[in-house]
Amino acid sequence: MNTLLIAGEWVAGDRTVEVRNPYTGEVVGEAGVADADQVRTAFRAAHAYRPRLTAFDRSEILIEAAAGIEADADGFAESICLESGLARKDADREVGRALALLRVCAEEAKRIHGEAIPTDVTAARLRRTAVTRRDPVGVVAAITPFNRPLNQAANKVGPAIAAGNRVVLKPSEKTPLTAVRFVRCLLDAGLPAPMLTLLTGTPEETGEALITSDLIDMVTFTGSAAVGRHIASTIGMCRSTYELGDSGALIVLDDADLPSAARAAAAGAFATSGQSCRGVKRILVHEGVAKEFVELLREQAASLVVGDPRNPGTDVGTLIDEAAALVVQERVQEAVRSGARLVHGGRREGAQFWPTVLDEVPHHIPLVREETFGPCAPVIRVSGLDEAIAITNGTRYGLQAGLFTERLSAVRQAMDELEVGAVIVNDGPQFDSPNIPFGGVKDSGVGREGVRFAIHEMTTLRTLIL
Repeated sequence: MNTLLIAGEWVAGDRTVEVRNPYTGEVVGEAGVADADQVRTAFRAAHAYRPRLTAFDRSEILIEAAAGIEADADGFAESICLESGLARKDADREVGRALALLRVCAEEAKRIHGEAIPTDVTAARLRRTAVTRRDPVGVVAAITPFNRPLNQAANKVGPAIAAGNRVVLKPSEKTPLTAVRFVRCLLDAGLPAPMLTLLTGTPEETGEALITSDLIDMVTFTGSAAVGRHIASTIGMCRSTYELGDSGALIVLDDADLPSAARAAAAGAFATSGQSCRGVKRILVHEGVAKEFVELLREQAASLVVGDPRNPGTDVGTLIDEAAALVVQERVQEAVRSGARLVHGGRREGAQFWPTVLDEVPHHIPLVREETFGPCAPVIRVSGLDEAIAITNGTRYGLQAGLFTERLSAVRQAMDELEVGAVIVNDGPQFDSPNIPFGGVKDSGVGREGVRFAIHEMTTLRTLIL
């Protein structure tokens, strides 16, 4: 199967990379590796192409693409399971999220507009009118990670198309097959093939050639902070947005609804096998309720079924590969050596890691200071909100934080003092909706996603003076 879409044509790479099922180790497909010459050809073609689609056209294409995904929901979910190792339940949720996102993109494609601004506001009394409009930024390079093979691509390609841009998509070499399926669905929905380029391949070859192109108008990247910094230092004076992960905190105060908090903590820590940038990575619990909370959380973890991702009854599949699971295992073991108490889990087999609950975790160890991409729920006991805020702010990340409390004063303090992009009250940091802004501060990224906000990032404001 040709997996490179360049200048409107499906072509092969000179070589391929195997895509393996993390659960079985079996090869489930191959993807071509776009070399530097193919990347240059792709960008020249994308730069030269001028779309003529109206806002209505773009909206209709996105609606039709969503319908195509919905009609092939089983195929998309199966693809996600096979190449990522995510449980079928997670894959089904991902397909649903992509549908919702594309349909919001379709709506917002019709709402891109400017404004009229009078200029007679100074002593010069100049009676002119400035008329603004939002134009497509141009060629958008979208680089996506492995953890949500469909939704990550839709999250970037959807708003870019809604805004009228040309898009060059480079998915992770670990999970490219779902992206290929998504691109074919967009073409079947009527998207002109030259408007979308797909470059599969490795970071070292395809990725480097991509970010060194001088024909990029914007880069939108989701991945690690280290790679984000490398891209930022390479692309120079180019518009960009970065979503770079988090050490996501869930704060549980002494007046919290503990059963609800435990359910939110488990959902945020264990869904997607713990491989979510906005998931729960540390739980800061008031010491007065910590014992009861930890037991409720243990019960949640113990109720989850770990096994074959394709089995409909499985709750937790695998991590992306065994190397990733080994990193999580080492961090958990280091936490125990540092004084944490292993309450549940800690087991690993190949790429599979069982849902793990730890209590009395020191707040300064890598398990909770870094972004641990695995199904872990580390509990840090705190004396109150002040200490919880200080610990939450004490890392280089700041994406989203959850807060369980019934006190309005605590909500206000958290909103004022937490160094994060969003505070979610009585839910976990995993909360999302396609129509709200999403993004962080510090090393969690630059810019905002969420359809309307992504469209603003992907358009250029131009002004006409009348």
